[in-house]
Amino acid sequence: MPRANFIFKLIDYLTQILAVADVEICKLRRDPSELLTRAFQPVIWLLLFGEVMANVRGLNTSGVSYIDFLAPGVLAQSVLFSAIFYGISVIWERDLGVLHRQLVSPAPRSALVLGKAISAGARGISQAFIVYALAIILGIQLSFTPLHILGVTALIWLGSALFSTFSLIIACLVKTRERFMGIGQVLTMPIFFASNAIYPIEIMPRWLQIISWGNPLTYEVDGIRALMLKDGLSKFGLLQDFGILFVISGLCVAIAARLYPRLAEG
Repeated sequence: MPRANFIFKLIDYLTQILAVADVEICKLRRDPSELLTRAFQPVIWLLLFGEVMANVRGLNTSGVSYIDFLAPGVLAQSVLFSAIFYGISVIWERDLGVLHRQLVSPAPRSALVLGKAISAGARGISQAFIVYALAIILGIQLSFTPLHILGVTALIWLGSALFSTFSLIIACLVKTRERFMGIGQVLTMPIFFASNAIYPIEIMPRWLQIISWGNPLTYEVDGIRALMLKDGLSKFGLLQDFGILFVISGLCVAIAARLYPRLAEG
């Protein structure tokens, strides 16, 4: 009997998570123009930055062309930029009174946060379609092995969950749109440039290498690069890439769930 109760509670918990995620994904379906505007960023990075940097000699890109090396980094960057500003939508929900209705519902705070993290993953997957389509046009050597595609999808979802819940933490702490936008803009570029997204870690100065090893985006890029490219390799190992992202994502979810009610007090 206790086991049956546990199963029923688990099913109810998962249902609540999916209900929150479905509401957020419906918002995306109603406003597909957001996906089109976000498509310009990877296009600019691959066509302009990638083509220019491909002519720079001396970059050790592990035996692949620079444009191939860059494509997974651009995909991870698109996911980062989409997820890191996710918290502002929660501030809007508070101002509109939606957040207060969510908090008086019987759903646990962790279910609310996980639902939003899952919906952020759906946004990340939409970015992947754009980058993959552009990569095919540019002749980038992609791996279409089903297991590799599934792995890239999982890494995108984990990265989206991590950075979107990190964004929720920031929103819960600063509580205003103006402060949130300022902090988001300050954090985004250091996270991106202190990673292996656009250049190998080996060419960084030692102090920046240390920061990069502590940057979760580094492990997301490493895993995506190994699975997305036909000749891709993981420098840290896929088990470590997935493990670090999973652990940090779980930690961010726990902190965001704890802080979430405080946002309503702002």
